Formats: sequence, structure tokens, C-alpha cells
Amino acid sequence: MSKKHKNFSADSIGKKVEVSENATFYFGKENYKWMLIGLALIILGFILMMGADANTVDGKFDPNVWNEDIFSIRRIRIAPMMVIAGFIVEIYAILKRNR
Repeated sequence: MSKKHKNFSADSIGKKVEVSENATFYFGKENYKWMLIGLALIILGFILMMGADANTVDGKFDPNVWNEDIFSIRRIRIAPMMVIAGFIVEIYAILKRNR
């Protein structure tokens, strides 16, 4: 039982194979646009996470004071969701087929 290969014979060995001249990159303009949007979301998420530390008041370290701003909705909910959304957009940008 032999397997038959289509378009393959001993005569085709050593012959030149035609390659299309209009070879293009895998990523197109739309892929790069989505990548930049994802990168902007990631950067925005990290910027939203920034702020004073737990023991910082008015820009000065004070171990006797506790700053409740580290538990704000912006820093523990919104900012991480922005970063995750940015990574999801990046995955979409990479997997999106260029037409």
C-alpha cells in the first residue's frame, strides 16, 4: 500500500519553484493600530495605579500615618482591568489575520 502524493514526481526534483513577488509582512496597518491601542491601555492602567504609598502623606514618608488611598477603586479595580484589557487587545492584534 503506497501513498500517492499529488504534484510530486521524480521529474519535479531540481526544478525551480515559483515564488510570488508580492511577499508582504504578516502584520498590516490595522494590526499595528490595534497594538498601539493595547499598549496605550496598558500604559494608562499603570499610570492609574500610581500614587502615594501607604505611609506617605503630602509626599513625605511618615511611619506613624496610614494612607487609605492605596485602597481606592481606581487603584485596585479600574487600573488592573485596564492593564488586562490592554493585554487582551494585544493578543487580538497579534492573532488578527491580515487581508
